[in-house]
Amino acid sequence: MLGEKYFQLDMSYWGRSRRLVIQILCIWALVAYGLPALVMETNKMNYLGFPLGYYNCAQVIPMFFGALLLIFNHVQEGIEADQMDGKPMVEAASSAALNAVLMKVYVAYTGGFISFVLFLGFLEAVGVPDQAIGILFVIFTLGMYAAIGIASRTSKSDDFYVAGRNVPPIFNGMATAADWMSGASFVGMAGTLYALGYDGLAYITGWTGGYVLVSTVIAPYLRRFGSFTVPEFIASRYQGTVQLPGGKVVEVSGVARFLATIVLLSCSFTYLTAQVYSTGVIVSRFIGIQFEVAVFSGLIGVLFCSLLGGMRAVTYTQVAQYVILIIAYTVPAICMSTTQDDGFNKNNPVEFLVYGGTLQAIALREKEMVLLGLASKVTPYLEPKWRRVDFFALTFCLMVGTASLPHVLMRYFTTPSVRAARRSVTWSLAFILVLYMTAPAYAAFAKLEVYTKVIGQPLSVLPQWVFTYGKIGLTSVCGKAVTSVNEAVEACAQATGGDYLLKLKDLKISKDAMVIATPEIAGLPYTIAGLVSAGGLAASLSTADGLLLAISNALSHDIYFRLIDDKASIQKRLFISRVLLVVIALMAAGTAASKPADILSMVAWAFSLAASGNFPALVLGIWWRRANAQGAIAGIICGWGLTLTYLLGTVYGGWELWGGISNVAAAMFGLPVGFAANIIVSLLTAPPPDNVLAMVDSLRDFKVTGEDLTAEELEDIKEKEEALARTQARQVSNTAGATAEATAEATAEVTAEVSI
Repeated sequence: MLGEKYFQLDMSYWGRSRRLVIQILCIWALVAYGLPALVMETNKMNYLGFPLGYYNCAQVIPMFFGALLLIFNHVQEGIEADQMDGKPMVEAASSAALNAVLMKVYVAYTGGFISFVLFLGFLEAVGVPDQAIGILFVIFTLGMYAAIGIASRTSKSDDFYVAGRNVPPIFNGMATAADWMSGASFVGMAGTLYALGYDGLAYITGWTGGYVLVSTVIAPYLRRFGSFTVPEFIASRYQGTVQLPGGKVVEVSGVARFLATIVLLSCSFTYLTAQVYSTGVIVSRFIGIQFEVAVFSGLIGVLFCSLLGGMRAVTYTQVAQYVILIIAYTVPAICMSTTQDDGFNKNNPVEFLVYGGTLQAIALREKEMVLLGLASKVTPYLEPKWRRVDFFALTFCLMVGTASLPHVLMRYFTTPSVRAARRSVTWSLAFILVLYMTAPAYAAFAKLEVYTKVIGQPLSVLPQWVFTYGKIGLTSVCGKAVTSVNEAVEACAQATGGDYLLKLKDLKISKDAMVIATPEIAGLPYTIAGLVSAGGLAASLSTADGLLLAISNALSHDIYFRLIDDKASIQKRLFISRVLLVVIALMAAGTAASKPADILSMVAWAFSLAASGNFPALVLGIWWRRANAQGAIAGIICGWGLTLTYLLGTVYGGWELWGGISNVAAAMFGLPVGFAANIIVSLLTAPPPDNVLAMVDSLRDFKVTGEDLTAEELEDIKEKEEALARTQARQVSNTAGATAEATAEATAEVTAEVSI
């Protein structure tokens, strides 16, 4: 019957997997947009002292995304187990052995780093100058990263490009988290929350929710394809020919590759500039050198890792950097958390459960400052100031951009298998959540300290950190970056410092200074401030490593090797990649030295460029067989081109915002145009060739790679291959040539059945 046929479920591997993804994404969208839509209503309710609406966006939604990925992995692996008659897949013994070795190494490394921090704390206690401690932190971390780069040097192409495809999921998750938690997250996130309050939570919701898209829609399929770079996948997926007016037929996959590389360069270079900028902020503060000099000196550690060992060195360096940055971020928050006594918590070190009382104290202090004449008006920290459409637009662009960033996606090329890639995404989000669930607490503690211990105080007793960060232009009093009480008095045009109480409008703190300044704001030991500087440096350098590698690999592999000299040797390609690393790093440093914008804005631009240029081509390439090369080319040109035009026009051209949508959410215009252009042009032109359709089908089919098999299973397959080769060899001519040809064909057929 027609009705029975219509409602019959597709129980194939692809049918079940597709339904699971749709179900997960429906739940994901409902939570990601449903809870923020109710913020005004839910903020009237309290949970552990928290306004519930704020708490939902700051803590509940990110944790829910992590739980959703665990459910997805469990169900998807059950579907795969059914394809193997319930037999569980076992990772290769080599991967398990590497995991055990790395676990021992990094546990010892973590213990060593903690001991180093305690030693510096001892030096501070016995009177070693603060600047010397800051220099020791910076030199130690840069030297350690350089040492890892030297130890991991390689001349093998698969090690250089994809770390040999054998990185265990938990360590790839740590490396991805470090790669991800850039200067924007470490240096800029808490500062943005400090400045924007509730509206800043759009960054947390967007960046954590994006990993659901990565795991369900893109990463497993890219790993199954097995490419070195994102442009390589796009070129292979979008093959096709076009007949020119003169009758000449040309292959257009090279055009798709070139455009994908341009998208990669635009978003990655923008992102890279932000990391180099944050590196300059940290180095200039803690070593005491000029910002422009600090920007270039911070590249030393990056280049050592990237030049010598490529992805292999970058991966293991990023694991080390994650350990440092997460210790550096959580320790100050825990120290401040243990001092809280708000009626709900007392001396509680779990910072993301403690700051509810702090939020209430901020709300009370806001009203008090108005009553005391310290502020004419204060925008409530806990309430949304943006239109809801602005909050949702930024959240959406950050989510889609996360699933489109080449330097993030290429991390999942390094795992042993498709299953490991999915698990690696979950580990990535778990490690990222440690920082993102701490950032709101960090911002709240700092906000209350400034409101109560700085605002309303006489100029004569302003804390030293105001002047310290004034020297590098990150704080200002009465519109001037001051370095002493006398300068503050002069800036505020007062006769004496003791007569004037600092008002809220008088003090400006850069969002990029908040995290590194908070330990000093809270009066913590200088060793903690130095620790934060080491963490911020780790965050910026780890992301810069990945971005530099993504850019240089795309230029050397996708442009030079694939489009210019396809006969270039591996040694020549690696040499060109390393030269490009240096050139790109210097260009990024030169751009960052001009201080083009705050860190988080530059990063958000990169996300919009990646979303509009990559996401339509990647999603349609995997999920819609009819998408063809002409459609992909049209989609990239229209979507990415419109986003770039809007960014340049609003940032540098003086354009008015379209519909009031900020340029940090520029992909709201380019993304739908990119999808529409891809779909319309694909439907108006010939379908993809058969070999491309077969490739798409292979991405959707369940296959088992050698890395997913035990040694016994591999031996069994080898015996079957040999038996089949002997059987077919007896059926052909006894001549040597015919026998060799038949054996090769049989081996190729069997290999195709057991590999991706």
